[in-house]
Amino acid sequence: MQSGIPIVSVVGRSESGKTTVLEKLIPELKRRGYRVGVIKHTYRTGIEFDVPGKDSYRLAKAGADHVLLATPDQVVHVQRCDREPSLEELVAAIGDVDLILVEGHKGAAVPRIEVNRRKRGAELISDPKDLLAIVSDQRFNLAVPQYALDDAAGLADLLERLVRAQKSWDSAP
Repeated sequence: MQSGIPIVSVVGRSESGKTTVLEKLIPELKRRGYRVGVIKHTYRTGIEFDVPGKDSYRLAKAGADHVLLATPDQVVHVQRCDREPSLEELVAAIGDVDLILVEGHKGAAVPRIEVNRRKRGAELISDPKDLLAIVSDQRFNLAVPQYALDDAAGLADLLERLVRAQKSWDSAP
C-alpha cells in the first residue's frame, strides 16, 4: 500500500482492548504534535452514525448515497457502499495526517500492533513476522517489542520512530 503515510493496524480478539489502547495512544501522539487519522473497521452492518431526527440522519435515511455534514470544526462523511471498501480505498480518502491507525483489518498487509489480554486468549492471532509490537498483560517469548496495556508513551515512541523513518524515506533523493 503506497500512500506515503505510515499505516499501522491495531488488531486483537473481540473485547481485547483495541479501542482503549487507541484512546490512550492518540492523545499521546497529539501531545507530541502528530496529526493522526483513524480507520475503524467492523464486520457489523447497518451501523447508524448520526442521531435519529437530525437533518443529516434524515437525508441518509431518505436514500442519499453520500451525506457530508460540515460544521466550522469538523466534517463527517457517510457513504453508502454495495461492497466493503478495501483498506487501500479507505486510506486514499485520508490526507493531511502523519500516521493512520487502523482498528481491525486483520488481513491487511500493513504492520500490526496486536492487543492481547490473557483472559481473552493466551495465544496471539497474528503471525509474529507481521507484528510491529504487542500490547498485553502477559509476556511472549518473541523478538517483538512488547508493551503494557497502559504504556501509551512507549508505544508512541515506537510509532514516532516509524513516522520519522517514513519521512526520511520520502525525502530521500
